[in-house]
Amino acid sequence: MKFHREMLPATTVRQVSADGVRIGEKLYDGTIAVTLDSVVENWTPKALSELVVEDFEDLLGQQPEVVLLGTGAGNRFAPRELMFGFARLGIGFETMDTKAAARTFNVLAGEDRRVCAVLFPPDDTD
Repeated sequence: MKFHREMLPATTVRQVSADGVRIGEKLYDGTIAVTLDSVVENWTPKALSELVVEDFEDLLGQQPEVVLLGTGAGNRFAPRELMFGFARLGIGFETMDTKAAARTFNVLAGEDRRVCAVLFPPDDTD
């Protein structure tokens, strides 16, 4: 049996703490969007409760299989119409706390899945 070291994407989330989300050596303290090859800082000024599918247009251009929404320190539900919008598009959409979303993003990215994540700051209380 031969072992191969897998190279993780450059956008692997290294840490989620009260200070923010660390990707590589950079710490992000605002809401970010993460794809397999990019990070979008200050993704949207909107609160979680105000999000609509159109806010995700840039990410949808990546043709993701699934979009993860990290809702801060605790799991909060996304607006109902947002969930229905993703269902109509045939794209998986999952909400969870930001730490869980970051872990899930790393696992799916490591499996070379087409995944995007929007991560609200861990201390966000919207």
